[in-house]
Amino acid sequence: MDETGLTQNNITQTIVDTINYIYQSILSSIDNNLYSVLDDLIFINSDILNDKNFQSIFGTSTTNGILLIANSFLLGFILYFAVRYLLSHYTFSKIERPHSFLIKLVLCGLFMNFSYFLIQQFIDIFSYTSSAICEIGSNLFNKNISFSELINIMNSSASISGNSIDIFSLDGLLKGTLSLSLLGLIFSYSLRYIFIKILIIISPFAILSACLNSTSWFFKSWLKNLFSLFFIQIIVSIVLVLIFSMDYSSSDLFVKFVYIGGIYALLKANSFVREFIGGVSTNVTQTVNNLSNFNK
Repeated sequence: MDETGLTQNNITQTIVDTINYIYQSILSSIDNNLYSVLDDLIFINSDILNDKNFQSIFGTSTTNGILLIANSFLLGFILYFAVRYLLSHYTFSKIERPHSFLIKLVLCGLFMNFSYFLIQQFIDIFSYTSSAICEIGSNLFNKNISFSELINIMNSSASISGNSIDIFSLDGLLKGTLSLSLLGLIFSYSLRYIFIKILIIISPFAILSACLNSTSWFFKSWLKNLFSLFFIQIIVSIVLVLIFSMDYSSSDLFVKFVYIGGIYALLKANSFVREFIGGVSTNVTQTVNNLSNFNK
């Protein structure tokens, strides 16, 4: 009887050890790979424009790429306004004055053809701002404010005790919650990265649309969405500085829940920015609905 019970205990312990080993392997893979990727996904700089394939799509001059199509649209806008202006004499509808339209057309045409340079400066503003916030945090707390550093602190202070993870303990559950939340961050900020590239590609058309009152809504929506997507990385840098500012030497339950709160704040950063200034959502479950309201 004792031998049977001992055998059952050994089998149970073997199953538990196997589950914990698999659990630890999955979480270690997430920790070792995702944090460094998050740093590149979230803190976007003007290097996003230096991809050769992207440059060929956007256009290196007014004779190729998106810029060539946009300059063709420039002529289309002139014909569109001319037809509307002629019809307004018969329909008595109000449209913008010709000289006002021509001034806006010239300005929009210039900005459109220099859109690559303007977008580069726009990106650098947010990149330098977020980098400055992280640099201030680094100087204050003597820590590298980044996701790659966050994993080291999380594993040493707020996740596990020892070299193994017990899935059936509170530490194991909290560690799983923290690590698996990174997958949500990856999906959210990967979607943000794609949206930014899309908005950059259509930037010449968005700038050109500002020359007409009837199409200026597209420029306003484009600018609001682009601003909100880049403003997110400033919020993320502030959240990271707050996380690193706290003392985690005690490694108690409070510390662990603070880390979970910090990760959750990073997940909700887009929702906060969207409620604050508007823009498109990078929450995967809400994206389809938000795209239908893009022009609002």
